[in-house]
Order: sequence, then C-alpha cells, then structure tokens
Amino acid sequence: MGLGIELRYRIVDVFSDRPLAGNALCVVLDPCPEPVMQAIAREMNLSETTFPVVVDEREYEMRIFTPLAELPFAGHPSLGTAWVLGPGSWTQRTEGATVTVEATADGAGMSQPDPVLSELPGGEGWLAEAAGNRHVIVARERGTLADAHSQPFALPPRTTTVSFLRPLDDHTLHVRAFVPGDRAFEDPGTGSLAGPAAVLARRLWHTAVDVDIRQGDEIGRPCRIQVHAEPGDLRVGGRVTPCAEGTLTL
Repeated sequence: MGLGIELRYRIVDVFSDRPLAGNALCVVLDPCPEPVMQAIAREMNLSETTFPVVVDEREYEMRIFTPLAELPFAGHPSLGTAWVLGPGSWTQRTEGATVTVEATADGAGMSQPDPVLSELPGGEGWLAEAAGNRHVIVARERGTLADAHSQPFALPPRTTTVSFLRPLDDHTLHVRAFVPGDRAFEDPGTGSLAGPAAVLARRLWHTAVDVDIRQGDEIGRPCRIQVHAEPGDLRVGGRVTPCAEGTLTL
C-alpha cells in the first residue's frame, strides 16, 4: 500500500547556463515524510536531492541526501535550492552550517564558512574541514589531472571527497573531485569544495582572490564555479538552469 501522497519536484542543473550540463539537483517542493527521503534520493539517483522547508519569509531549513546517505552541508544543492525557491536573499540552515544564499534570475551565490586547512602526513595532500565536510585535496602545480582517481593513498576517516587541484592561470583553477567508497564516483561540480580549493590555491600559488573553477569536463558535465576566496568573506556561486519538473506519486 502506498502513502497516498504526491510531492512536486524540480530538477535543475547547477554551475551551468544550459540544461544537461553542470551538476544536476532534485528539489522536492512539498513537505516530505522523513522515512522516505533517502528512498526518493535513491530513486532520483542524482548527486543530491534536497528537502527544503520554508520557516520564515526569507529563511528555510533543509536536508540533503545523496543516493546513499544524508549530508550535513553541500554547495550545489544550496545554490540550486535557493534558486528554485525564488530570487532574493535566503538564510539556509542545514545540520552542518547556516549560510546566506543570494538567488537571481540566472543563478545564485552563497557565503561559506572558512575552512581549516592542514597538510597531511608525508606531504601527500591537504585536509580541508568546513561545515561538517572533510575534503582531501591533492595539489599539483604542473602537469595534468588525467590520472586522478578516488583512492590515491590511505584516506583520513570520514573523508567527504578526494580532489585534485591545479592552477591553469592566476584566475582559473582545474578541479576533479571523487566521492570515495564502495561505489566511488566522480562529482561534476562540488560547491562545498570550491571555497577551500580556492583558499588553498591562494596559499600555495598566490592565485587571485576571484577565480573560476573548471570541473566536470572529463565526465561530460562541465561546471563553471565562481569563488571569492577571501577569508572571512568566502563566497561561491554559479549559473542555474531549469531542466525538468514533475510529481512523485507515493
């Protein structure tokens, strides 16, 4: 027997100015029973599915699910959800962070908590911790990222992503990011990583405060992410494009 409910949803492509590119996101618009949130995310099988609840005129609380687990915070779901809810300044509350998201007709930008950066033993990479996420970043000043993969070395516990970072010029960074685990996959565009990656690039290579991140090209989902990498005023944004909408019948 079903639950006898219908839930409206929209799918948008974040960090892209055209559909079927960028990083796809499903936003469930109607109140959803908690026990089926994970199942819906598994059904959608996108990087993330969000369940926002507007609690005040410009404020909402949100839960974020991948097909496998709930996340405390994530970047492209934050931008895409605020864009779906409508233009203006939103306060978004999730388990990992409270951030301000500014949505416009074309896209969205958000504040981010400053990351804590620490070099991993042996100089293998860096650990960036922020908003409940733990990103391992392998920095490469030269060469390509063609050999990037999800398990380059023994990872710290509770690693959220393994990423590879290189500068293309003073204003452009190239990133590849992987979600490790038994079902490891490459993420097209990782907003929660973008801020820490740009901050680390400034520390290592003195790149500009305002940079563009190129991610997702290798898997046919090109993402373009804008970052203002100033500690205390860390901001991440990009374009958002509508792709689909419908109703879940449960």
